[in-house]
Amino acid sequence: MQTAMEKRLKWLDYLTLAGVLLTACVILLGAWTRLVDAGLGCPDWPGCYGRLLVPDSEHAVLKHPDAPLEPAKAWMEMIHRYMATLLGALVVLIVLLGRALRRLEDYPWQLSLTLLGIIALQGAFGAFTVTLKLWPQVVTLHLLGGIGVLMLFLWLYLRVRRSRQQKPLRNRAGNALWAFAALLLVLQLALGGWVTSNYAGLACQGVPTCNAQWWPPMDFSEALHLTQTVGPNYLHGQLHAKARTAIQVIHRFGALLLGLALMALFLRYRRSASLRGVLGLTLGAYLAQAALGAANVLMWLPLWLALLHTAGAILLSASFCLAWWHWRQLNEENSVIKQPR
Repeated sequence: MQTAMEKRLKWLDYLTLAGVLLTACVILLGAWTRLVDAGLGCPDWPGCYGRLLVPDSEHAVLKHPDAPLEPAKAWMEMIHRYMATLLGALVVLIVLLGRALRRLEDYPWQLSLTLLGIIALQGAFGAFTVTLKLWPQVVTLHLLGGIGVLMLFLWLYLRVRRSRQQKPLRNRAGNALWAFAALLLVLQLALGGWVTSNYAGLACQGVPTCNAQWWPPMDFSEALHLTQTVGPNYLHGQLHAKARTAIQVIHRFGALLLGLALMALFLRYRRSASLRGVLGLTLGAYLAQAALGAANVLMWLPLWLALLHTAGAILLSASFCLAWWHWRQLNEENSVIKQPR
């Protein structure tokens, strides 16, 4: 017969897994909202023209005469907000259920609180995305925060499942290659957010060249200018063509460096039975993501393919997180690849 503690852990196991899946859905909904230019479908926050449901045109013009209502875009934005609110409620429920287990040695109580803090910060970024009119810095941080929530949910699920199995978590020493690959992944995700928030996805035509040149005219200082003015409406971007081209080229070089780091990890641990498969999945996700990025450029960024590119980023991040988890759980005798004498 299950004890109360075991029942709580079982529920937390299910809820954290549901959180991983729901977070992925929220990220994809956010991408869809951005891709159909619905990010400002509701000009205020948290409601839409002052209402929790999309109002009629007569109410909208009285509330915001400078922002005509487009019902389809407004509903897309509000559905994204409803799903994000549901995700926040799920995190609160997980924290409440886990409070009784906080004194257990292996229960990830601090991780649960961290997730709660990050989801609250995500809500703030969601508000600033609207009130600051798609300011690229906030949009990029909002996208990174979404992936961060996904990774935290996945790690929390793995920790809860391990607590149910009553296996202690191994604390392994740091590893420079893993840390370098993780840093490159975060930077590449940030660059992807910077590409989309500055509408630079089609700044380069052609792959692997850019606009029929290996080194086209670019403005790196403007491309990496992180203090753009607050105030203008950044829908469709404000940067000139050379700056957008520079952003796209930097993103491509970042993808190349990340691929080399993931390949190095795979080659180093290819003899480990517990790591070979998951690192193979990570490398496969990277290759698929690179192919999707190239296809988006060649096919002029169709909506379905751009969404698949976002899904690829989710899969790549989640598979790398799983690989890191398996690396941490390696037995000591398998943690070092011995070279033949």
